[in-house]
Amino acid sequence: MRVLVIEDDPEIAHFVQRGLKEIGHGAEIASDGLTGLDAARDGGFDVLVVDRMLPGRDGLSVIQALRAE
Repeated sequence: MRVLVIEDDPEIAHFVQRGLKEIGHGAEIASDGLTGLDAARDGGFDVLVVDRMLPGRDGLSVIQALRAE
């Protein structure tokens, strides 16, 4: 399973990424809402793990934009 982690705290993002990889999933990180939205649109991910408070664009608006598409 391919997972996109949209998280602006590098320590948390890498912790989640490492845990996902340890159980056999591919995980990529986006560090802000705008980058995360672009990656989600282009990346073919199965799951998104999205922080609510992000720079650039908050997590809920990222999810709303993807659902609207």
